[in-house]
Amino acid sequence: MKDAIRILGLATTGMLLIYALLGYQAAYEIGYGAFTLMAAMVSLTFLRLWMQRATQLAMGMAFGWAGAASVMGWWWVYNLLDGPIQMQGNAALFVCLSVYFVGAVLHFAVIGRSLGVDRMLWGLPVVMALAVSGVIHALSA
Repeated sequence: MKDAIRILGLATTGMLLIYALLGYQAAYEIGYGAFTLMAAMVSLTFLRLWMQRATQLAMGMAFGWAGAASVMGWWWVYNLLDGPIQMQGNAALFVCLSVYFVGAVLHFAVIGRSLGVDRMLWGLPVVMALAVSGVIHALSA
């Protein structure tokens, strides 16, 4: 835990230093870019673990990190290219979100199995998240 707190302190200091020296846009692009690339590497690591051990947790982690890398990568590129028209309203973003979604569903499956929860119940957080998001969307429209 102490290492995690130290790393958090270093990362925060580093990002704030980049922000102070280079401004918001540079800090955003460097931070998002680095994290997108790290997320892709973590995803590939979990994919390799899944190939070696074939656990659902490793597959969930691979999908979750691949989804994170995809969604963050989308917005990273979008901002680097100053919001190109081709990316505005482009349904390809939903492919990235779908990968992320699968990672979350697999995580709930693993958590549910670990806790001995019935298969239908571990799907409840997914359904609830979709419902709450839908209600918030309806209320804000």
